[in-house]
Amino acid sequence: MPLTERELRETIVEIGKLVYQKGWVASNDGNISYRLDQARVLCTPTGISKGMMTPDDLIICDMHGNKIEGKRERTSEILMHLTIYSMRADVRSVVHCHPPYATGFAVAGRPLNVAILPEVIVGLGCIPLAEYGLPGTQALTDTLTPYIPKYDALLMANHGAVCYGDDLWKAFFKMETLEHTAKISLVSELLGGAKALPRDEVNKLFDARTRYGISSKSTAAPGCPVVAEDLGQSGKITLTREELIAIVEEAVKARQG
Repeated sequence: MPLTERELRETIVEIGKLVYQKGWVASNDGNISYRLDQARVLCTPTGISKGMMTPDDLIICDMHGNKIEGKRERTSEILMHLTIYSMRADVRSVVHCHPPYATGFAVAGRPLNVAILPEVIVGLGCIPLAEYGLPGTQALTDTLTPYIPKYDALLMANHGAVCYGDDLWKAFFKMETLEHTAKISLVSELLGGAKALPRDEVNKLFDARTRYGISSKSTAAPGCPVVAEDLGQSGKITLTREELIAIVEEAVKARQG
C-alpha cells in the first residue's frame, strides 16, 4: 500500500537522522527528495541539519524547481534531483550526501569501479566518477547526465555522492553500500591492493540478477567494472629464474643471521 504524504515526510526525516548520525553529512550538508507524482517533488529544504528536521520542515517543489508549498526555502541542488527524475522514470527518490570515505575517493579523482565485491556488482554494477561541476548549477548537472541513465550510484569529483532508487529506503541503502565499498576499498589498498574478480565471474554475477530479483540499469561495460584482466591480474605469481634465486638467497641469508 502506498505511503501517505505524511508517512513519506516522516521517512525522509528518519533517513535524515540516519545520514547525520552515520557522519555522511555535516552541518547543513546533503539533501533528500521523493517524487510524489509527475508534477511535484517532496524535498528537504536548505539551511537545516538533516539530523534535526521535522516533517513540517520539508517543502514541495514543481518539476521546474519552484517552491509550491512549505515554510522554508528549497535546496540549491534541486536541479540535480529534477534532472535525475526527468531522465529516469523508474526513480522515485534521490539521496545526496558527502560520506567521508566515498568522498575521499571522489576528491582523489578515483571511481569505485573495480570488481571486488559480488554484492556491489550485482546491485550497482560499478560506481563511476563524474567530473567536477559547481554545486547548485547547471555545470554540476551536465557532468552527471552521461551516467544517470546507466547507473544508480555516482561519485561527484570534489563534492560527494548521489544515489537513487524507486523508493526512499532503496536510495538510502545504495548510499550505504557505496560508503561501505569505499571503506573496504581503502582497507584493501592499505593491505597491498585489491584483487579484482575475473571477467567470467563478473559476467556470472550480472547474469544472477534475475535469480536474486534485482533490477538494475547498469550492465557490464569496458572499464566499469574493471576486472582482473584489465589490471593484468591472473591470481598467480610469476617469477623469472633469476628472481627466484635472489629470493632464495635472501631467505638463506636471513636464516643464517
